[in-house]
Amino acid sequence: MPVRPLPSHPNLDHLKHQAKDLLREHRARNATVAQRLREFHPRFAGAADDAIFDAKLALSDAQLAIAREHGFASWTRLKRRVEAPTVADRLDLPHHERIADPEFRRAVELIDLGDVAGLDEQLSRHPELMRQRVVFEGGNYFHNPSLLEFVAENPIRRGRLPANIVAVTRLLLERGTELSARNETLMLVATGAVPRACGVQIPLIELLCDFGADPGLAARAAALHGELGALEALILRGTAIDLPLAAALGRLGEFEKLLPDADPQERHLALALAVQYGHVEIVRSLLDAGEDPNRFNPVGGHSHGTPLHHAAGAGNEALVRLLLVRGAGRDVKDVLWHATPAEWAEHEGKGEVARLLRGGATANPENRD
Repeated sequence: MPVRPLPSHPNLDHLKHQAKDLLREHRARNATVAQRLREFHPRFAGAADDAIFDAKLALSDAQLAIAREHGFASWTRLKRRVEAPTVADRLDLPHHERIADPEFRRAVELIDLGDVAGLDEQLSRHPELMRQRVVFEGGNYFHNPSLLEFVAENPIRRGRLPANIVAVTRLLLERGTELSARNETLMLVATGAVPRACGVQIPLIELLCDFGADPGLAARAAALHGELGALEALILRGTAIDLPLAAALGRLGEFEKLLPDADPQERHLALALAVQYGHVEIVRSLLDAGEDPNRFNPVGGHSHGTPLHHAAGAGNEALVRLLLVRGAGRDVKDVLWHATPAEWAEHEGKGEVARLLRGGATANPENRD
């Protein structure tokens, strides 16, 4: 789920009120609050709605959830940002302009320039840069990147990569990087639009895997971000196809073989991915197997909406009809914008689907053609 960016001049009292509102909505057993807590409070990760509602929630819990919902690790960190912001907190600036350390910032500039010789010299003068990380808060990801992670241009900072970015990346890898940095960089590359547009996504995937990055760790993220070319490359490098990946790729035969032994988490994510890619028969199989069409998507899987929200936003009438017949609630509101599936369809210009969702003809027989 996207985090909620702070306004340019945040007010701590307003944030405190948000925490108190969350407490009230928790007491009212609001389903969107359960989803928010599941995603943004570590104590409730993976918990069912009833377990979240039955749990005692203190003000400090609500404040932690609000802080994480805005991209900060703790309420203390959020409070510091409001009361004493630094250049690193300037969300209006690209990440490379928010780096306080001049030597680290210079190394990132050399990466962006594709200056292999200059970067090699900078690393020779400052070998500690290869172990250093910078801290960014207020966003969904890229919170604590190493130098290597800047080669992915994800998040987008300049909108382009140098033609020799593979050579730049090789230099950094040969200098020695932590495995965690290689894995995170692989995920950023595999989910990045700029590496794909620049024609270097697959070469970078190959290189990072050659240096030990685990392709399986990036595969589901690539599927969720619509990067199927990257997903196929990761599969070629040894990623095993599980139920969610089979659902994303529309491989119905493999999906049907995997479904009986899949665990509940895999089934939940598979439903989200099958809806995302419009694979009606796979969605039907998951509903037949007992998946709940009114459940919000899983954390990390466009979790701000239900399957019906996402089908409606995509304008997929066949899926919308299937989900409605199977009991999907048309009045459920999403977590971020508090909008119904019909409002999602209207926002995306899907007028026919919006009219279907606002009409009364929901009990049509399922079309299996």
